[in-house]
Amino acid sequence: MTGESAATRSYLFRFVYLSIAASVLVVAMKYAAYLLTDSVGLLSDAIESIVNVVAAVIALMALKAAAKPADTIHHFGRGKAEYLSSGIEGFMIFGAATAILVTSVPRLWAPRELEQLGIGLVITIAATLINVTVGLILVRAGRRHRSATLFADGQHLLTDVWTSIGVIVGVFAVMLTGWNILDPLVAIAVALNILVVGTRLIAAAMRGLLDVSLPAEQHEAIAAVLARHATGGVTFHGLQTRESGKDRFMSVHVLVPGEWTVQHSHDVVEEVEADLKATVADLHVLTHVEPREDPRAYGDYSGGLDLADEISDRLPYAADDASGEPLN
Repeated sequence: MTGESAATRSYLFRFVYLSIAASVLVVAMKYAAYLLTDSVGLLSDAIESIVNVVAAVIALMALKAAAKPADTIHHFGRGKAEYLSSGIEGFMIFGAATAILVTSVPRLWAPRELEQLGIGLVITIAATLINVTVGLILVRAGRRHRSATLFADGQHLLTDVWTSIGVIVGVFAVMLTGWNILDPLVAIAVALNILVVGTRLIAAAMRGLLDVSLPAEQHEAIAAVLARHATGGVTFHGLQTRESGKDRFMSVHVLVPGEWTVQHSHDVVEEVEADLKATVADLHVLTHVEPREDPRAYGDYSGGLDLADEISDRLPYAADDASGEPLN
């Protein structure tokens, strides 16, 4: 890991510490609101916030793991620890939803009178404002630094904000109407909502763990770079890409005229790799040079893109496969 990358990771830790501190404070406030009111709606909000605390601690551990450089065991680093963090957070949300349902469903048949709703709502609103502020900070930092952990943690906090708003509205309705059954109904709605969020987090984590290819816009940028270098008999195929936390990886086969020297082929590949890295941030490039006249150079890859259409669409001419010279 470069010094700059290590400094970036150290900087990201500050956001996780902020998330932990804010989550602990919010849990204390929301649980106090529940104790004052005996509202299962407010309790459901507090339970979700407890998940935020544990998730923030897991996020810190994941970022620390991802910050470690590649070694003799982890040749590509530990960037996927961030996807594990997101997946664990998703499963924790499932647990929180179950706890909320177990607590709130019995209240449908035995609703209780709620007390001190005014002060309880004030405390919950203050806690919600803390969550929305920290959640926005984390989401923006996650997008800026392409951290799956920070983005997932921020999204969870913002989800907590929306559920808190729903709880506040529901409890306020109980206060106005005296319909105590609204309290458990609100809690059940909270549980169902966070189940959806948990499912999305797990799906996103699985995509990362299963080495899904880079998004279409990155492929477009990579194809454009390769098209610029597809001259003088050089062409490409077998593009394969994946993402691991902050880092992006790609491999591509470079077909060159067989009479070229190793030094000439190497010089061309160095230019291609430098151009790719300058175009796509945090990209690690692996190239494989092959003589374009050798039949074995074709079809010796699986699961990648042949790039023929992507490159030819960007060229001002069609290239002859044998000579690489432009056709009139």
